[in-house]
Amino acid sequence: MAQTSVKKSIQSSAVYAGIEVGSKGVKLSLIDLGKNGQRNGSFIILKDSAVNTDFISFTPSSFQATLKGLIGLYQSASNQYQVSADRIFTVFSSGVKVQAEKESKQSWLVNLADSFRKAIKEPSRTMLAIDVADEARLSHLGIVPSSRRYNTFLIDIGSGNTKGGYFPNGNTNDFKLFQLTWGTKSINNATEKRVEDDISLNNYARQMFRVLAGQANDEIVYAVNVSGAYNMSDNIAFSGGISWATATLMYPELADNPVVPVQFEDVLKYSEKLQSSFGSFSDSALLKVLDATVDKALVSKEVKTVHKVFDQRALMAGTGLLLKIMRQFEGVYDKKQFFLVKNGQVGWISAFVDQSVSGK
Repeated sequence: MAQTSVKKSIQSSAVYAGIEVGSKGVKLSLIDLGKNGQRNGSFIILKDSAVNTDFISFTPSSFQATLKGLIGLYQSASNQYQVSADRIFTVFSSGVKVQAEKESKQSWLVNLADSFRKAIKEPSRTMLAIDVADEARLSHLGIVPSSRRYNTFLIDIGSGNTKGGYFPNGNTNDFKLFQLTWGTKSINNATEKRVEDDISLNNYARQMFRVLAGQANDEIVYAVNVSGAYNMSDNIAFSGGISWATATLMYPELADNPVVPVQFEDVLKYSEKLQSSFGSFSDSALLKVLDATVDKALVSKEVKTVHKVFDQRALMAGTGLLLKIMRQFEGVYDKKQFFLVKNGQVGWISAFVDQSVSGK
């Protein structure tokens, strides 16, 4: 499993940087490939950081904020961590590419790339826009350990859509893509449109159930069936913001763990508590039930971050979507193992760097 390490020296000859311009911001991942990494594709994530800029709103202010964030993270990799220019990879995420195509804003990507090249004085720097299939495949390579490469179905629940897949034929060239047009934010938005003048939490929950039981459910059932993943995969791994949030609030004592195994029934109980006793998931309430061996400062920081990113209704919407997808794999006889991945946001860009260096 790709993992974050704080003990290893960052100033190493095998350190590379990946910078991604995503839908909501710019992310930097520092990756140590090492001798083993360059041979077999394993790597260690030394550090990751992000700047929130909301590039896909395509406004002058979001453009300038994204450019500033991109230059800042590049300079951080170059100056602070001494990564040479030829070891820094810059790329646009599939979410940015899709949204730009949808709104005929491809010129914004070209302008941002040109402005960035001019600012850092690298006129020949490459800035690719990754497509959905490539990003999903790279996410799998970056997140799932090689020992579980061919029996794990990875599903990344994003803000506006969900993507993932698996390798059905025992090699990393053939990838079966899984896609949904629903994500945490789109479920929330569709629910908010239905609540009308009754803004109570009970009505929100009722309307959310209808959204999830309608078009979303039809699309989920169809996508899972078409993927063939049920029969081909033992492990179902979820990444994305809602997976991180769910793992953090359900098991705060595992704040150090990048991957948390879960049961469908436990996630179902958690989702019910989100509506009935949301206060029990505040950082103060969660800290009270933890024993002395747990790093409470780390737990408090993580839980507070979750509540900054997601409000109660967004957590309900995302968890509702997570459960709908999990339900398709909750067989009576063929039991799957579910995992929630917390550090999935650095997975695909790390694998992109890894494969770019190794020439795969």
